Amino acid sequence: MRRPSRRGKRPRLTPNPAIAIREGEFVMPFGTPGGDVQVQAMLQCFLNVARWGMNPQQAIEAPRFATYSFPDSFEPHGSQPAKVMLESRIGETVARALDSCGHDVDRWPDWTWRAGSVCMIRKDLETGIHTGGADARRPAYAVGW
Repeated sequence: MRRPSRRGKRPRLTPNPAIAIREGEFVMPFGTPGGDVQVQAMLQCFLNVARWGMNPQQAIEAPRFATYSFPDSFEPHGSQPAKVMLESRIGETVARALDSCGHDVDRWPDWTWRAGSVCMIRKDLETGIHTGGADARRPAYAVGW
């Protein structure tokens, strides 16, 4: 019996936890609710820590953007080619530059839940210190003891 092709198929469930490990430096679990924005929000927060040196809370609080060009995971699976949503804290210069590149730029209000709600813990492997962050875009808390 032939197995059905999975090409073009997508999961119908979107939980998307992740863990980043930089050997000798850190271990960092993180995740967010948010449908198709999950991966985009998580990547932005990951890069804020791993590339830009922010702590988890700074990384999570930074303004976000999302694109809607790929067909939506949820019915009716619409797409908005070239659509880019920016939180209002992203400057007008950036919006104009994206527009000049052919993007259909629109704005979210600041701190919108539509930009995900990332929670993150970073364990420094040299010091053993844990730092965490929680997103104000939805009810979330970082607690340690």
